[in-house]
Amino acid sequence: MSSPAERDARFRREQDSPLLADFTALYDFEIDAFQMEACRALDAGRGVLVAAPTGSGKTLVGEFAVHLALNQGRKCFYTAPIKALSNQKYADFVRRYGADRVGLLTGDNTINGEAPIVVMTTEVLRNMLYAGSGTLTDLGYVVMDEVHYLADRFRGAVWEEVIIHLPESVALVSLSATVSNAEEFGDWLATVRGETTTIVEERRPVPLYQHVLVGRRMYDLFADDGTDGTDGTDGTGASAGAGADGPGPGAAREAKV
Repeated sequence: MSSPAERDARFRREQDSPLLADFTALYDFEIDAFQMEACRALDAGRGVLVAAPTGSGKTLVGEFAVHLALNQGRKCFYTAPIKALSNQKYADFVRRYGADRVGLLTGDNTINGEAPIVVMTTEVLRNMLYAGSGTLTDLGYVVMDEVHYLADRFRGAVWEEVIIHLPESVALVSLSATVSNAEEFGDWLATVRGETTTIVEERRPVPLYQHVLVGRRMYDLFADDGTDGTDGTDGTGASAGAGADGPGPGAAREAKV
């Protein structure tokens, strides 16, 4: 017999639109709850801000914006702060959607700029907005990856200008791994852009381990229970060195230096 949570999840899936159902079927893994929440908000016509750790899969929400645009006969611009990230995302989209449907606009490259999916640096989009470029015609979605660059003292104004000057009809997808005041930022986005759903995911799917190097020996900075493991113990005073299962948390290890 299924649990209430499982029944609720099944009910939600049954209520999803065909576009969202088709999108989730493209993946051979289960979509996380925060990803589904963001996609449902976007599918309902709301903007979204997703703050989630690196490697958690927040980019999937941006890919859903691309999926929506293609199926609605509209355009999606995917912005990145640096050219290297733009080039990488362009290559990813070309593999999935084909070169004829994907463009790239950076300071170095202009490839298929009138495609329905265009990857670009944020400065390129800002310049388009000020110039009233015809490329903006039929624009439905803008994905701003690494949106925390808004706080950058030198380039942050570019992100702010884009957010403020985008047409009201454009749904904005904001993605970040490091924005610390997500709720406050989400409130500002709602003020500027209209209804915006803020989603904060704190669970890190790939554990983050921290170590400290003392001389030629490396220690885990924290034991599994969160205690300080730098003294070479497991946090209880017992040796955390070799045991039946090998070195434990806090065990010293030789570093290759």
